[in-house]
Formats: sequence, structure tokens, C-alpha cells
Amino acid sequence: MRFDEIGQQLRTYRLESGLKADEIAARLGISRAALYRYEKGEVIKLDTVRRLAEMLQVSPLALLGIGIDYLSRSTSFLERLRHIEEEADSQLQLGGALCFPLVSEGFDRLLRELWLETASLTQDPVVARGVTEQALMTIAQRRLIREQRRMSITVMLSEKTIKRILTEGICAGLPLSERSRAEARAAAVTEVENLTSQIEQGPLGVQIGLLQEPEPHHQALIYRGRDRAHVIGNPFPSDAHPAWNQGVVSITSADDAVAIHQRVAEACWRQAHKGMAAVQRLRLLIAETHPG
Repeated sequence: MRFDEIGQQLRTYRLESGLKADEIAARLGISRAALYRYEKGEVIKLDTVRRLAEMLQVSPLALLGIGIDYLSRSTSFLERLRHIEEEADSQLQLGGALCFPLVSEGFDRLLRELWLETASLTQDPVVARGVTEQALMTIAQRRLIREQRRMSITVMLSEKTIKRILTEGICAGLPLSERSRAEARAAAVTEVENLTSQIEQGPLGVQIGLLQEPEPHHQALIYRGRDRAHVIGNPFPSDAHPAWNQGVVSITSADDAVAIHQRVAEACWRQAHKGMAAVQRLRLLIAETHPG
């Protein structure tokens, strides 16, 4: 067993459960410091794994990293994604309007403003702000990982979904002020223009395609590292508020799952608009949604 992976799974499912570290430690009869040591990869007994699994309402196999992980909280998903990216050499994304590694420098700053504005409108602003800050910290850590690893990226974005964010702006569906919604729409244009520039410049290690109909039902991600690959079914867009729990993420390393997703992605890549054809389509979308 790799105890560091068990620790990563434990932290992910602790965040998923919504339970505080103090609560879990008290139920186990251990200190909070001991629980954190488990999460950092200290040797853990199988009986403790079993008790933790029962408390977190998951199977022991899930904590051992065997089978399929199911997550419903955006915060726990971001944390799990961070661990996967720490060992990944390549990322393939199928679907969505944005690709996290390719967004502009100002994207994170505006995302912070919009998320915190939304947190202030909830029934419990203190808790919502805490969840938001935790997600933003994870995003910042993912940025550092990206800079260090420089993984290769292949992304196929949905034309229909891009048109939607150009119309509604990023963070669509959030109860934003009129001023913030205008900023969100302007940010969407900036991101699509940034994407267009990257297609034209063709940065090393980045391939970008544009998908027309049929639109992918959800975003699929394939990460490949030296030892194994992960395939992720992700219902949360890159700008989804961390408090959203209206979807279920699935994560698996099963060879057959990775293989079938790879075949679908390769078929989509053959049909996708690339190069100047993609650039022209994106410019047309901007002109249609923001005339003049």
C-alpha cells in the first residue's frame, strides 16, 4: 500500500463529508495532529481505514484508492485534482468553454471577486467565505504545480458552451450585481480572445480544437503520469462556485475506462476545428454575441 495515496484519499473524502478534522479525530479517539499525519502519509492500520470509511460513508476500497471515486463537492474535487496534477505529465480535456491552464492572468483575480461577492449573499457568509478561500488556495497551489511540471495539454472546447459564456459571462447563474455581471461578460470575451491568440501562436506542448455539435454532455479529463492515468467525468465548469454541489464527479484509473475515453477523444479531435478554422469560428462567436 502507498500510504501517501491513502492520506490523499482521506483528505479528499474528509472535505467531501463536510466534517471537521476535530470531529473525525474525536470519534476515532485520536488527536487532530494524528489525523493530519495520516493525511500526510503516515502508516495507518487497516482497522482504522475501515472505521474512517464507515464514518465518511464510503467504501474502504475508496480510501485505499481502488475502484472509482465519486465526489459531489467542488472543494473536495479541486483538492483531489491537485494531487493528480502533481504527478501528471499530460492533460487532455474534452468539452467545456474554458481550460484552467490556458486562462489569462486576470482570470483568478476576477474569479476571487465574484466568488466572494456571492459568498456574502448566502445564509451563512462566514462559512461560505471559508469554503471560497479554501478553493482559491487550492487553485493557487495548482498554478504552482503547472509552472513546475509544464505538462502537455490537448483541449477540445465546445463551441456551444463558449457562446453561452460569451452571452452570460463567466460564473453564469451566480447572483451578481449589475456591475459584476458586466465584468463577467467582459472577462468571457477576454478569455475567448486569449484562446484565439494561443491557437494562432501555437505554444509548445499545447493543442487546441473547437467542437461543434453534438456538444459533450459533460467535461472529460484524462491525466497521464509516469505510473498511471486517471480519467475524470466532471460536471463542474472551471468557474463553478466552490459551494456548488449539484453534480457528481467520477475518477478512476481503470485501464478500460481510460482506453475508451481516449478513443472518443481521438475521434472528436479528428472532427474538431483547428488552426485558422478554429480562430475564424471564435472570432465569429465574439462578433455575434458582442456586435460593435
